[in-house]
Amino acid sequence: MHGPSSGAEPDPRREAILRHARRRFTADGFAGTKMEAVAREAGVSTATLYAQFAGKSDLFSAVIDDAAEEFTVQMKRVFERDGSARDRLIEFAAGYARFMADPFVRSVFRLVMAERPRFRDVAVKFFEKGKSDFGAYVIQVIQDMCVRGELRVEHPSWAAGQLFGMIEHPVFFMPLVTGDEVMPVRACDQIAADAVETFLARYGVVRR
Repeated sequence: MHGPSSGAEPDPRREAILRHARRRFTADGFAGTKMEAVAREAGVSTATLYAQFAGKSDLFSAVIDDAAEEFTVQMKRVFERDGSARDRLIEFAAGYARFMADPFVRSVFRLVMAERPRFRDVAVKFFEKGKSDFGAYVIQVIQDMCVRGELRVEHPSWAAGQLFGMIEHPVFFMPLVTGDEVMPVRACDQIAADAVETFLARYGVVRR
């Protein structure tokens, strides 16, 4: 978990509140989450909780922002690693699959659908950040592979969208629309590897 700004020292109380609030929102939804329960589980008083967050909507927004920042930190580690473009693509796909498979991500989408006017802007920011930041990274990796002669792609952004779709369908959309009754059989890493192999079979340059 992360504090309200990257330059500030982490506040252990705030981190505890966000951690337990995330768990509560995931398990109980927005309506079922009680501020008193979050305070109790985080080991703080309700006065401390309300000093940090004016109300439940503010707390929920902070939880979403914190989750987005957490994903940014995870993916930054992938960006900074050395390796072939293919290895970087596989590692990124695995990280993205694990993120999209997180029950909290589905709970955000469900809350938006249930209470769209209240949380639309927060949720759009959450998902657009992922698409813009990490979509741009995948496009760059695809372009690198094209320069190396490993891929032949006319529209890198379209190809990146196809790769994202192969990951999102089994780990996110299928559980979302079935209420988690249908879950992927394959592990996230396997789904990511299969998606990358299918992608390379479509766009890879055959060596002779």
